[in-house]
Amino acid sequence: MRLALSLEYDGSQYWGWQRQSTASSVQAAVEHALSRVAAEPIRVFCAGRTDRGVHATTQVIHFDTNSVRVARAWIVGGNSYLPKDIRLHWVQEVPADFHARFSAFSRRYCYVLQVSPISPAILAPYVSWRYGDDLDIDVMAQAATLLLGQHDFSSFRASECQAKTPIRTVSTCSLYKQDKFFVFEIEADGFLHHMVRNIMGVLIEIGLGKQPVSWMSEVLTACDRRVAAMTAPANGLYLTHIGYPQRFAIPVVLRKPVFLK
Repeated sequence: MRLALSLEYDGSQYWGWQRQSTASSVQAAVEHALSRVAAEPIRVFCAGRTDRGVHATTQVIHFDTNSVRVARAWIVGGNSYLPKDIRLHWVQEVPADFHARFSAFSRRYCYVLQVSPISPAILAPYVSWRYGDDLDIDVMAQAATLLLGQHDFSSFRASECQAKTPIRTVSTCSLYKQDKFFVFEIEADGFLHHMVRNIMGVLIEIGLGKQPVSWMSEVLTACDRRVAAMTAPANGLYLTHIGYPQRFAIPVVLRKPVFLK
């Protein structure tokens, strides 16, 4: 039997999603909890492997099991074995050909940046921060729209990225300001390693007036990571939505960080 499950997590205390032999990971914690509920070893597969310090409001996983449990047992039981910074939300049986990663046709990320003279205290692990008074939101938003469509995103690809191709198609891309936060949202058919954080680095340079709006197109066309800006910090990044074909009947959930409206 194959089950799909959704969860959220605070990534600030983990070295990313992926299981590691020498550091704590979200995957290891989830597999431990589900294995306790199933009374058998469980291995899970996720829709998007988040990096160290990156959060998820909507991650989707799947796993195979011989154990028959009601949905409440998986969710309530699983959460009882998990640390408080990881929570399971729903579970459902899916066809054998469903795969959390390969069946997904889109993923959506949200990046939150606070620009202020004083760094945040309570929200320090959950937003990126830059000293200052403001950024030019209008030029940043204009530059963000240049990412729409299909492009070679090599300029925004980390050197350790293992993706077979740098070609990605961006369907939604926007940047807006909410109170003291600059919020960048982007949805695509897939993402390269550090792609969103590298894009955000370029947007910040444009917002500071150090580069014109057209620089975004120049960086894209160059297909060279060396011409882009520095990588933005991980703590402002959230995985917020996974898109699947309707035939799998996966609940459509887009959940922003709780401190955003």
